[in-house]
Amino acid sequence: MAAKYGKKSQEKVEKAMHERKSGTLRSGSSGKKVTSRKQAIAIGLSEARREGGKVPRKKSSSKKTSSKKRSTSKKTSKKTSKKSSKKSSKKR
Repeated sequence: MAAKYGKKSQEKVEKAMHERKSGTLRSGSSGKKVTSRKQAIAIGLSEARREGGKVPRKKSSSKKTSSKKRSTSKKTSKKTSKKSSKKSSKKR
């Protein structure tokens, strides 16, 4: 079986972990100091991905969030339609 991660990704993660230990690892856009071990690994893998290293694709969780949005929007639309029908009956 072939390895999931290449040598470059291993080196990048190792470098990110050393930076985290020394307190010099910063997150991308905000520039805040990274203290989480998992976040340091994610940064290392991201850098390896950018440089073309052998790293599996990121898992997306778009399916889970879309189903939640649909159910909540249905509930709110039902509530608003009931309120509008009550207002029109009071005016008569």
